[in-house]
Amino acid sequence: MAGWIPLPSGLAGYHRDWLRPDVTAGLAVAAVAIPSAIAYPAIAGLPAETGLYASILSLVGYALFGPSRKLMAGPDAATMTVLAATLAGLPMADPGGRVATAAALALIVGVLCIAAGRLNLGVVAAFLSRPILIGFISGISISILVGQIGRFTGVRIEADGLVAPLLEIIGKIDLVHWPSVFFGTAMFVLLVVLARLRSPIPGPLVVVVVAGIASALFDFEGKGIKVIGSLPSSLPAMSLPDFTRLPFRELLFGAGAIWLVSVSSGLVAARSFGAKDGFEVEANRELTGLGGANLASGLFSGFPVTVSDSRTAINLSAGGRSQAAGLVAALALTVLLLYLNDVLRVIPSPALGAVLAFAALGLIDIQGLREIWRVSRMEFVFAVISMWGAISLGVLSGVVIAIGGTLLYVLLQEMRPRDAMLGRVPGRPGFYKLHRIEEAQPVPGLALFLIEGNVLFFNADYVRSRIESILEERSADTKWLVLDAGGIAQIDSTAAAMFLQLRDMLAEKGLSFGFAELNNEPREILRRAGVLEAEGGILLFDDLEEAARAFEAKRP
Repeated sequence: MAGWIPLPSGLAGYHRDWLRPDVTAGLAVAAVAIPSAIAYPAIAGLPAETGLYASILSLVGYALFGPSRKLMAGPDAATMTVLAATLAGLPMADPGGRVATAAALALIVGVLCIAAGRLNLGVVAAFLSRPILIGFISGISISILVGQIGRFTGVRIEADGLVAPLLEIIGKIDLVHWPSVFFGTAMFVLLVVLARLRSPIPGPLVVVVVAGIASALFDFEGKGIKVIGSLPSSLPAMSLPDFTRLPFRELLFGAGAIWLVSVSSGLVAARSFGAKDGFEVEANRELTGLGGANLASGLFSGFPVTVSDSRTAINLSAGGRSQAAGLVAALALTVLLLYLNDVLRVIPSPALGAVLAFAALGLIDIQGLREIWRVSRMEFVFAVISMWGAISLGVLSGVVIAIGGTLLYVLLQEMRPRDAMLGRVPGRPGFYKLHRIEEAQPVPGLALFLIEGNVLFFNADYVRSRIESILEERSADTKWLVLDAGGIAQIDSTAAAMFLQLRDMLAEKGLSFGFAELNNEPREILRRAGVLEAEGGILLFDDLEEAARAFEAKRP
């Protein structure tokens, strides 16, 4: 077991003088966690207490199994939205079944995290490229914004997507509860004002406190404004969901989508904080820590969690020194649940809608999209496609579109590898690209062709057509064609067959074909395919200088 569960690195080597900053940071983390802990479950249609359970246990789980002293785990808007989409596609008869299913998903995500960490699959977390991840999370954020229409208006919205809910609320305008609209709008404006004033107290916490006090003083519930309602006054017992009553195949697919999005966004946030605060983030070890956080959450009726950007930011700004801050935050939230849950009961639903809407707006990375547009129009297109998929086709379909977009983007990048003809510059050593250096001149009789990229099944024909076009443009005295293969890391069987055909075709024309700087793996593939057989007349050189010397020696 010791080989599978790491020691609590976030608590190792603890110093006594860390206690005060850790307690201060832990209380600050608990304060900022309260609004999200209560509001985020509503995204997935879960009762508010599950957010407190997930917040408390994920902090404990990460403190025990996570490698970082500074990162904090907890509910995340993107993860909750994917969870909501997963739960929407599963048959459930009652709210209890919804809670059990969310807990089961957390357990599966936890197992996936630990397995991926043990198999060194942390690189998979980078599978969603930055542009596609920015577009996808921005699309999720817009979905969250649209999802708050019901909380602001008190009207149940059945439609999904972007336009349909807007049309539905227009059709139900006579059912709108205007006091809820006014109060929710007022709380949203308060959040904006506090953010612009850079309030030292987190805006969501101020809104929750103000809304709770106003609700208690003016009896919002009696006036028709929806409130959270009663919460349990105890922590749940540790239990395993009954997987035999749940559709395991659908659970596994949904957990995979949740895992990919939560880990990708979580590790991006972790690396950002690490770069800012000067600590390293090891993806595989972080996967183990997130696995522990999700398992702890799932065992106590929580839901999937990831690295929490808001809690981590508060912990860093408050000077937290170790995961003791996370344990203090968990203890403070436990006290809140056990002894102050009557205070939480009266918090109005429109205030939670305002918190979620404000958080969603903060996740729409306009600056990031502008930067992508400035750097690469193609990547911006993929970001927009990913955003559109999350908004219009649903979050799970958006995950598939985001993955497909990533694969298509990689494929397009690799389909046409860069190439160049090489030559000499009089009086200077080495070889230079003819199209870049005006003084460079081709070596008479020797065609030197550089390929910068892998040659695989989807671009083998393109590479061959490029070589053939180069030969057509070369002078009639060309006798050798030598391919600079130093930039080719991979060759597959399709590419090997192409090179074999190219070798034979050139031989029929009286031209010799060869490779320089051929890497070991491509060399072995070509050898097995028969391309490098001695009778084929293939030329092999360690570098271009050797090829040039050999050609000069062979020249009459």
